[in-house]
Amino acid sequence: MLDLFADQAPWSEPLAPGAVILRRFARAHSTALLAAIEQVAAVSPFRHMVTPGGYTMSVAMTNCGPLGWSTDRHGYCYAAVDPQSGKPWPAMPDCFRQLAQEAATGAGYPTFNPDACLINRYQPGAKLSLHQDKDEARLDAPIVSVSLGLPAVFQFGGLNRSDPLQRVLLEHGDVVVWGGESRLFYHAILPLKEGSHPQVGPWRYNLTFRRAAE
Repeated sequence: MLDLFADQAPWSEPLAPGAVILRRFARAHSTALLAAIEQVAAVSPFRHMVTPGGYTMSVAMTNCGPLGWSTDRHGYCYAAVDPQSGKPWPAMPDCFRQLAQEAATGAGYPTFNPDACLINRYQPGAKLSLHQDKDEARLDAPIVSVSLGLPAVFQFGGLNRSDPLQRVLLEHGDVVVWGGESRLFYHAILPLKEGSHPQVGPWRYNLTFRRAAE
């Protein structure tokens, strides 16, 4: 487990062209990030969305920022309004935006300015199937993905679904940034294993920052 190196200063690991893992990058900010997640969820609660194919996602999700991602039987989209409440998504907390921009800069994307943050909550057994992030208007902007809580196995492939997959363990505070050549690479999260994290308990949270609009 990477937590054997819990006291080590943050470091980076290359993942693919244009992609990097920033180990422990968010750990020092985790208390503020987790409190902000609670504040967002108090306004727009977590929910299990239904895909166009009628599949109920095992990952619970909410959003914050000017735009939020959602899915239903009609398709995938970004919108300024939470379809569950009919009100705008909660504003993106300052600590979210600052962390995302600092991580993107550290990965070589200094002009990143996210307008959407998807917040995923995993319970044991929850997973995210292999997919591309391609619903955004700005594919020249990177994805910044922050892991909090229980560890998870992240799969990172290539431009084709059939490309070989790397398996990478992501732990509390790790941040993955991918863009450029890797921006449309397929990726997934394997089913979460049971456990208990000192700060987060039986959950894993993932903050995914994107530039969805022009």
